[in-house]
Amino acid sequence: MSLTARQLALATLDRQLLLERRRIDVADAVRRVCALQAQTPASPYLALWNRVRDFAPEDLDAAFVDGRIVKASLMRITLHAVHAEDYAHQHAAMLNTLRASRLYDHRFTSTGLVPADADALVPELARFLARPRTGAEVEDEITARFGEHAHRVWWALRTYAPVRHAPAGGPWAFTPPHTYLDSSGAPGAPSRDARAGTRRLLLAYLRAFGPASAQDFARFTLLTRPVITQALHELGDQVVRVTGPGRAPLFDVEGATVPAEDVPTPPRLLPMWDRRAGTDRLP
Repeated sequence: MSLTARQLALATLDRQLLLERRRIDVADAVRRVCALQAQTPASPYLALWNRVRDFAPEDLDAAFVDGRIVKASLMRITLHAVHAEDYAHQHAAMLNTLRASRLYDHRFTSTGLVPADADALVPELARFLARPRTGAEVEDEITARFGEHAHRVWWALRTYAPVRHAPAGGPWAFTPPHTYLDSSGAPGAPSRDARAGTRRLLLAYLRAFGPASAQDFARFTLLTRPVITQALHELGDQVVRVTGPGRAPLFDVEGATVPAEDVPTPPRLLPMWDRRAGTDRLP
């Protein structure tokens, strides 16, 4: 049976917990939807208010403080809130993209430094960020080595190194100046295995946004077509082909279901960028 465009939209709404609010722990909700856009401090709060029944902002505050949810640069080189046990795998999947976006950018290369200069600082940065530090404190720490270039070195490292944003108290848990913590010891496998991380991220994405095409996943992550094709091949029968209304092949996790066409869709007030997080087919 071929799915209709409405069924695909309903599947996304259902898996994104947007057809009805669920009584669910905030960390479990974040894991269910794969990742929440967190470029602005309020976004994950508004996103969860739309999804979690009787949502209380202080519950999300607590999850950030105790580390059950991690806020870091990941998919599309933007800040996301993700379940702590998924962070290491997602970071491994995205590391090459995150690193290239900074170390091959003119803002870094114009300093005359090379990627190895920034990479060599990662272990020292992890030790320095064993407790929360502001960006200014990090720049002061690395000025002795890189002088006037410290600002651009930190600009690169805070995107691709295993660094998470640390809650600083107050409304929405994050207030200027931003503070940072090392994330190399986050729960889950602290792996640099990009292929394994991509497979795990793709499965999480399909559970949260499927059925979806390889192009949908590419938009969600900015990963390249060869990387995605390899992941689909390696997942084997964990992923199935689905027939949809367009030409692009659709994929889904084995055993996943899709709502019937007549399921009603309630209005939802989504935060900035939430609608574009996974596909462009939300109503």
